[in-house]
Amino acid sequence: MKNEEVNNSVVDLQQEQNYTEESIRVLEGLEAVRMRPAMYIGDVGERGLHHLVHEVVDNSIDEALAGYCKNIVVTLHSDGSCSVEDDGRGIPVGPHPVKQISTLEVVMCTLHAGGKFDKTSYKVSGGLHGVGVSCVNALSVEMSVTVHRDGKIYSQKYSRGVPITPVEEIGTTNKTGTIVRFKPDPEIFKTTTFKFERIAHRLQELAFLNPSVVITLIDERTNVKETYHYKGGLVDFVSFVDSLETPLIKPIYISGVVNSDVSGEVKVEVCFEYNTGYNENLLSYVNNINTIEGGTHVSGFRSALTRTLNAYATANKLAKEQLIGDDFREGLTAIISVMVPEPQFEGQTKTKLGNGEVEGIVRTIVNEKLADYLESNPSVARKIIEKANLAAEARIAARKSRELVRRKNALESGSLPGKLADCSLRDPEKTELFIVEGDSAGGSAKQGRDRRFQAILPLKGKILNVQKSRLSKILENEEIRSIFLAIGAGLSRGNGNGSERENSNGENPEESFSLSKIRYGKIILMADADVDGSHIRTLLLTLFYLYMRDIILDGRLYIAQPPLYKIKKGKQEFYAYSDAERDEILQRLKKSSPNAEIVTEGEEPEKATSANGIVVSRFKGLGEMNPEQLWQTTMNPETRTLLKVTIENAKESARIIETLMGEKVEPRRKFIEENAQFVRNLDI
Repeated sequence: MKNEEVNNSVVDLQQEQNYTEESIRVLEGLEAVRMRPAMYIGDVGERGLHHLVHEVVDNSIDEALAGYCKNIVVTLHSDGSCSVEDDGRGIPVGPHPVKQISTLEVVMCTLHAGGKFDKTSYKVSGGLHGVGVSCVNALSVEMSVTVHRDGKIYSQKYSRGVPITPVEEIGTTNKTGTIVRFKPDPEIFKTTTFKFERIAHRLQELAFLNPSVVITLIDERTNVKETYHYKGGLVDFVSFVDSLETPLIKPIYISGVVNSDVSGEVKVEVCFEYNTGYNENLLSYVNNINTIEGGTHVSGFRSALTRTLNAYATANKLAKEQLIGDDFREGLTAIISVMVPEPQFEGQTKTKLGNGEVEGIVRTIVNEKLADYLESNPSVARKIIEKANLAAEARIAARKSRELVRRKNALESGSLPGKLADCSLRDPEKTELFIVEGDSAGGSAKQGRDRRFQAILPLKGKILNVQKSRLSKILENEEIRSIFLAIGAGLSRGNGNGSERENSNGENPEESFSLSKIRYGKIILMADADVDGSHIRTLLLTLFYLYMRDIILDGRLYIAQPPLYKIKKGKQEFYAYSDAERDEILQRLKKSSPNAEIVTEGEEPEKATSANGIVVSRFKGLGEMNPEQLWQTTMNPETRTLLKVTIENAKESARIIETLMGEKVEPRRKFIEENAQFVRNLDI
């Protein structure tokens, strides 16, 4: 045994012997939140930052669900803080019966403390663990709460979860409510700048789901103010979501309440309509939480929709073929919102409802109410069945193509795409597939890759816009078929949050997308850093969002970040991935060589070749890089930068595609007018 190994063994033994009672550390109060913030808010990036706002707003929404709050005002202040004001009951401020200090301080500074555990205070709520506002407090460098209650105004201030003032009575009032103002701690978060659009999206969503509440968003930084109030609730929500499509029918609204022995009082709201398009767009919520992976409420709705429409079609002899769930989901836009006193979540992101009893409740309500609606509106029913008949014809025509993209048959027939340069390893968790724009870049990637674990699939040109195409046409596209075959996991139509095999409920009995059959642990989109490259990425993101969404939900889809610039001084080479990074490198080089001349490649060659010359080259495409450069900058796991795709990224891509390439001209004109001012380096 080598001396180094002996020394390491001695150190390990000493560490084991030093593991005593004193080694056990107890984290007091909110210290655990500050030490492991990602456990409570997801991450410490942009997503986690905005989660703070959502946590505070959710408390106000819970007051609205209890019937005590009508107005919520969210303000982004110029000093970087955010405040949330509501006109609810106001947080209690009197002595807590157990803690013997102000209840306000208990709520703000103690984990798992809140009214969500007492069903006499809140029958349903978005947050059930009592950690929300106290986590916000722990992760804020400054925080203050002002309470209007019992004719008086109370206030307390905090810093990083610790009270810095007592609860003080500061005045009288004739209103009730709570104002929470907080400033995120820069020691915790990578960025502390709130994005108006991101917050606006969530507040608008909450306004649709809670039609009795008026929500106002104010941005003091830009003097922008927006108010969200939708008296029509889910009907307005469906019309808004489907605004870029051509409706086939008016929205159908269904609601009901069932008292369950298991879950208590469950409230169900469903609204849906059909459009002339081909894709399903289904959004589901539990206690205002977006369940992006669906769950039992979604299964219940889909089962009821298929059964009821099939029963009507059979009774009235309207079906040309045997109709299945997929046929009734083509062109469907639906919103499902349920209120469950004790929701149980599961799935990759803990946003999939697992309460088994909810499926039966939703199915029963939709079955009964939809059957009555169809009998009373035969012309609407015929339009829906006619669309399903057309979908069935297209499905049957696409069956042969579908067989080609199933992983099992693809392997048995050896029908992997010929252009795929596969890797030697077969363990999906150790491999990655680069989907590369262009044959030239694909050639460089094939030469520069590590053949053991990196596979390359080059694409020729832009893929088909799947947003506006039937599945049969999509599977006729050679590039898209190559993608499905290479990945090997199949495809799922529509949302993917209901891609499970279903049969007894009348859903699609055919094989669908399955992560267990995926051939690669990472799927990486690699396109040029220009307008065409952005277009190709958007088309690919739309494909994954609509037909392989589980890859995104499972965190397997990434976007490669090739450099924009190469900066060369003598034998030194630097790569910059943004204009700001380029400028920083140039500034650093000029500091060390004040007399150096900065030139663009191709201009003033005599200065560029001089010892002092600093040459800046802009990569027009991946194909301009030699294999070694592409490996070092974009493919090498040790030096590359990858962006993980979230469901929000992909969903936005699908929306942009629909806006820019859809049938309606007005949304496209509006988008161009609103964004023209931000365009740089326009390719004409």
